[in-house]
Amino acid sequence: MSDLKEKNLNTAATSGADTPLIEVRDLKQYFNINVGGFKTKPLKAVDGVSFSIRKGETLGLVGESGCGKTTVGRTLLHLYKPTAGQIFYQGQEVRTPQEVKAFRKKAAMVFQDPYSSLNPRMTVSDIIGEPLDIHKMYQSRKEREERILELMGSVGLNSEHAARYAHEFSGGQRQRIGIARALAINPDFIVCDEPVSALDVSIQAQVINMFDELQDRLGLSYLFIAHDLLVVRHISNRIAVMYLGKMVELADADEIYNHPLHPYSKALMSAVPVPDPVVARANRRIALEGDIPSPLNAPSGCPFRTRCPHATDACAESMPEFRELSKGHFVACHHAEDVN
Repeated sequence: MSDLKEKNLNTAATSGADTPLIEVRDLKQYFNINVGGFKTKPLKAVDGVSFSIRKGETLGLVGESGCGKTTVGRTLLHLYKPTAGQIFYQGQEVRTPQEVKAFRKKAAMVFQDPYSSLNPRMTVSDIIGEPLDIHKMYQSRKEREERILELMGSVGLNSEHAARYAHEFSGGQRQRIGIARALAINPDFIVCDEPVSALDVSIQAQVINMFDELQDRLGLSYLFIAHDLLVVRHISNRIAVMYLGKMVELADADEIYNHPLHPYSKALMSAVPVPDPVVARANRRIALEGDIPSPLNAPSGCPFRTRCPHATDACAESMPEFRELSKGHFVACHHAEDVN
């Protein structure tokens, strides 16, 4: 975590800014799936997730593919209508269509795939300018053009790129176009949905550094969704771990890497590559047995119990409470004290 980012968070914490920028309470997103015979069954993609994000903070969200990370981000921005739960922006609940429209003037999203998230029939200028058109954020065509060129410059694109089409650019450049589009509305908050997973490793570092620079310069808050644990640790202030639609652990980035409490988090962190060969040889990789269950037929009680070496009958009987074991460190496990 950069010293400047730490300083910004400490300043926010001591300036009386107790109200989180974003707060999510018991968020649920169920999809009705046809199981045959005109019958449907709810797929619990997100099942009772709660968290908050402060001004200028990055919350990393990690977990296996299919655990509900992307659905959390999309539901948070009301791209999916929440099945249940509450979403707050600066202390005010976002619920009605009018409130959602106002929220979307301050919240944006950078999508995972820079190849499919950009309209191939639109020029770069029109892609970046589309949010300005939707929210009527300019008084004249000249003001619109100046704003688009300013946004392009802020993400490292040249002005001559404005009249070109998305297919003429590399993956990294396309993602920069997507980031410029997200910045067009002057957002306070951006959902970053695996924004570097489709990029070459050499380009990933450039894009991650750009996210850091934009956050320091503009005071942005991020929900950073990813499966690359090294990337998440680099950019995040706090990290939340999801498994099968549930949040199982939440703590500061360094705390969750150095002292994970949930058995699933322990397995995840043991898989993170270590550049020091001596340390790497000393580390013990925790291999999980079995496959992640289907969210259509999730286990009773704790969703991780079918793969957990510490599971007992109590784990099958009830979902463990998401509780604070130490300051700022939350975990959902019946046996967190016993196995650590």
